[in-house]
Amino acid sequence: MADSLASQIITAIGGPENVRSLTHCATRLRFELVDASKVDQNSLEHMQGVLGAVPQSGDRFQVVIGGGVATVYENIMHLPEMAGVGGASASDDGQKSNADVKAEARSKARGKVAWLDSFFEYLSDSFRPILGVLLGASIIIALVNLLISLNVIPNDEVSAGWVFVKAIWKGVFYFLPIMVAYNASKKLKVDPWLGGAIMAMLMTPQFTGLMDAKTTTCVENAALGTKSCMANIFGLPMALSDYSGNVFVPLLMAAVLALVYHGLKRIIPESVQLVFVPFFCMIIVGALTAFIIGPIGVWVGNGLGVGLAWMNTHAPFIFAIIIPMLYPFLVPLGLHWPLNALMLMNIQTLGYDFIQGPMGVWNFACFGATAGVLFLAVRDKDKDMRQTALGALAAGLLGGVSEPSLYGIHLRYKLIYKRMLVGCGLGGVVIAILGWLFPSVTAAGQTVHGVTTTAFAFTSLLTIPVFNQMWVYAVSIAVSFLTSFLLIITFDYRTPEQKAEVLARAAANQKTAVSSVEAKGVAPAAATATATVAAATTTTVVNAPVAGHVISLDETGDPVFASRALGEGVGIQPADSTVVAPVSGVLQTVAETGHAFGIKTDDGVEVLVHVGIDTVKMNGEGFDVKVKANEHVNAGDNLVVVDFDKVKEAGYSTTTLMTVLNTVAFASVTPKTGVDVKAGESVIDIQR
Repeated sequence: MADSLASQIITAIGGPENVRSLTHCATRLRFELVDASKVDQNSLEHMQGVLGAVPQSGDRFQVVIGGGVATVYENIMHLPEMAGVGGASASDDGQKSNADVKAEARSKARGKVAWLDSFFEYLSDSFRPILGVLLGASIIIALVNLLISLNVIPNDEVSAGWVFVKAIWKGVFYFLPIMVAYNASKKLKVDPWLGGAIMAMLMTPQFTGLMDAKTTTCVENAALGTKSCMANIFGLPMALSDYSGNVFVPLLMAAVLALVYHGLKRIIPESVQLVFVPFFCMIIVGALTAFIIGPIGVWVGNGLGVGLAWMNTHAPFIFAIIIPMLYPFLVPLGLHWPLNALMLMNIQTLGYDFIQGPMGVWNFACFGATAGVLFLAVRDKDKDMRQTALGALAAGLLGGVSEPSLYGIHLRYKLIYKRMLVGCGLGGVVIAILGWLFPSVTAAGQTVHGVTTTAFAFTSLLTIPVFNQMWVYAVSIAVSFLTSFLLIITFDYRTPEQKAEVLARAAANQKTAVSSVEAKGVAPAAATATATVAAATTTTVVNAPVAGHVISLDETGDPVFASRALGEGVGIQPADSTVVAPVSGVLQTVAETGHAFGIKTDDGVEVLVHVGIDTVKMNGEGFDVKVKANEHVNAGDNLVVVDFDKVKEAGYSTTTLMTVLNTVAFASVTPKTGVDVKAGESVIDIQR
């Protein structure tokens, strides 16, 4: 019986003795290891059920699972060999979700600016555990708005039923500062209940009631539609604000609390720390937050919100385009959290947010690219990618979660970004133009150029109704989605080698299936079809694409080709600069860099010509391509003229490799090696 996924992961991570602690977030397992060098990353990356393996700084390591991470985590923690492992950092309920996993690009950048790295990790871990409730609340808001727009329920905010429904989602955002304070304190190794309690102090009826005290003076802020008040507390002035929904104040408060908390633990005897550390923290940090930290946090948040609002008003085209173009890079690096915090702050101060509309353009460009990958996976019978893309697309379109797409697909196939960014840019242009021509009107009667929303929503199909000027938003995200989708299915997302490997694997699977059926004696129709194909077969040889000395794939020095994963074939040490078509057929792939060509003959022989080894890194320099994808070529037609001297100067091998990708579909594919040939002479024999 095969080992479970949980057992396989622990084995690849270096065994239970290599695990200090294990936690998980929304889609990934986070390991604290004894020695990260013991990890078998290659095994993890090719493991069924694992989307990716991401090394972190120090001895931290993350394994991307996807939506089923909680189940995998529980299975790992219930392994007999894991008994007692990871208890030091596990949460009270046995399921700690305090880790935001960055992509591989993030891990490569770690350590260069340590304090900046820690800052963004602090932001990530303060928000990540509450994404579930934020998502749930945003879907409730979306459904309510949809039912109102369809006149299914009245827009009556005074009825008891409406007040009850509003309370379901309002509680999440009203008490958001307490949740953030809890997570931020936990991240800084402070009693999280202490951080939550101090933040809750500012939200009690007693504290908020100070605004209505006779000795309190208040001033209306016309720009923000809010009022600021000043109370006299023991002879000291205290600026009062509504802290509900605020995220900057708890982040600042937790940082100060950590300094005070750890300082007190150093000077107070351990025997009485349980009593006096919380006591002094509540007095000291509570007072600092009410008098100083709170007003500063509100001022910072308001300032940033007003600044971006000014940009959205005076330079809406730049704003609407730059947001979706930046997000594809911010999210993998973990740098999008400040913008997410600003969205929440905008809703709390301005009463609406204008960032989420353009952000939705990026999200749907991302989902469109994933849909394109799914389309190609179905077409090419790529079972593994079909499963990955289907799950990622469902998570995106229904939940607005981009991580499964990013970590499971996009960051593995870098060509996707080139296609996806076009969708981001075009969608940004559309939302900029339509947002200017058809501005939104807020509840306060303000006219805002651009798409706005009064709720923090994960941009999915379900949350479209939460946006003002909903049709503008819908058109914009549709443009970004379709653009990315069409570019992916038109130009593909894989290199010729990657595509060839998929096609070869699919052909092998198909042959195995046919053999299995024939073994059961139920394949007369298949035998008839095979005979029909054989009768029409004309391709029995594959010619040399370039003049030179023919060697076996084992001698080429490329382990992938030598393994025959891309089929049987030959290597040719070129004596000429012109590379020609080895067979007649249609060019299914032509690499932009000119280093690889895939040809399929009319009778189904699939041939890959790969000029040089690792020459993709030359980015086309020295390669003069003479053909285009989808053209029909005859054997001997010029494909590319190569400056092999440049290839040598760049430090790459000039050996030109050629394989029959669907080797498994034939009775035999026999290379002719150890001879000198001219272009067009036979080097591979094929028998059906």
